[in-house]
Amino acid sequence: MQDLTRLLKRIVIAAAALLIFWYICDYLSLKLRREPLSNIQISKLYAVPQKDGKTSYEPGDQETQTCVNSMFPHLGYSPCWYVKRHTTQQVNL
Repeated sequence: MQDLTRLLKRIVIAAAALLIFWYICDYLSLKLRREPLSNIQISKLYAVPQKDGKTSYEPGDQETQTCVNSMFPHLGYSPCWYVKRHTTQQVNL
């Protein structure tokens, strides 16, 4: 039983160390790029609650959202791979 516990502990520590190493390498590659940031057009969709309990959706203006070209969020921006998959943002009123 102790051997299994010790093995699981090593696996968890190795996985955490690998994740930290991956995050640091991602950050360093971001810092070495000439253009680490990109801009993507986002469509707003306003969700307006009605008196009868239903919700009506009204399209809003498009806006530009800045994202970072990396696997993880850095510098206060979301990664571009995530923003490209979520180009419509719902705004609940």
